[in-house]
Amino acid sequence: MRGASTPPLKKRGIFSMDRSIITVFGGNGFIGRALVRQLADVGYDVRVASRAPEKAAALAAKPGQGSIMPVYASVTDKESVRAALRGADAAINLVSILTEKGHTTFERMNVEAAENVARRASEAKLSRFVHVSAIGAAPDAPSRYGRSKAEGERRVMAAFPGAALLRPSVVFGPGDSFLTLFALMAKCLPALPVYYPQTKLQPVFVEDVARAAFLCLTGEHTGVFELGGPHQVTMEEIMRFVAQTVGRTPRLLSVPNGLAEIQAMLLERLPGKLLTRDQLAMLSQDNIVTSATGSFETLGVVPRSLYDRAPEYLRKISVLRTILK
Repeated sequence: MRGASTPPLKKRGIFSMDRSIITVFGGNGFIGRALVRQLADVGYDVRVASRAPEKAAALAAKPGQGSIMPVYASVTDKESVRAALRGADAAINLVSILTEKGHTTFERMNVEAAENVARRASEAKLSRFVHVSAIGAAPDAPSRYGRSKAEGERRVMAAFPGAALLRPSVVFGPGDSFLTLFALMAKCLPALPVYYPQTKLQPVFVEDVARAAFLCLTGEHTGVFELGGPHQVTMEEIMRFVAQTVGRTPRLLSVPNGLAEIQAMLLERLPGKLLTRDQLAMLSQDNIVTSATGSFETLGVVPRSLYDRAPEYLRKISVLRTILK
């Protein structure tokens, strides 16, 4: 899992011209924001590459830290990716989609874009490249999403053989779209639908995923790392925990698989796609660390508990503030 031929990257020295530039594709996103802060906090210069660089203004570095430089890049465009990588020492691709919309398909974003960024990183002779995939990525996955992530991994490794692949389970933390949605539902509804209630997940804290990415970008780690939190929990257990955390006791209604398919078929036609048939296919399979790959333990990271970290932000969630955003 470790490539001993590549030395650690240099941090930015306050009294030195030595520095390393790290490009973060998707740095405006959920995991990206946490990673950018971790890198800048210890002195790395970070390029936040995205289609909306103006949104990176909120990530401004503090005096004495590494710089944060927003740049435009579309992961599907060769030239803008090349420009974002020019002069960089390492890069990470965090861009992917969970649902399709129009021309934004799994094939385009999770496969072709992943290959494009990895190939451009190889051309630029970067010392390190990290690609964030997902637990459940497999050629025979039940969901098209899982199959697309597997093909994306294959193409990334072909383009940049020394890459590190991170496969997190479902990621939680302030601003997530996972536990936050359940909390809002628990506050508004007398009963909560539960799809595939016995499916096991291994929720992982966003700062821990960012730390794993940090270590792969700045250290010598290569290969595949599956990232899961310390607890394996069922969908039903997660829903019950979230509801209790926000002070609610709604009924949990297990939805039969056939009815769930019909509901998803209808909901995926609405704006926002609250539930799709492909997401149901994902839920039909456990999302836990299973394979003999690298892990948090390999990286020296102790993952934090869902039960310790989630209540801090779940109790602050306001339905009204969410509506007014």
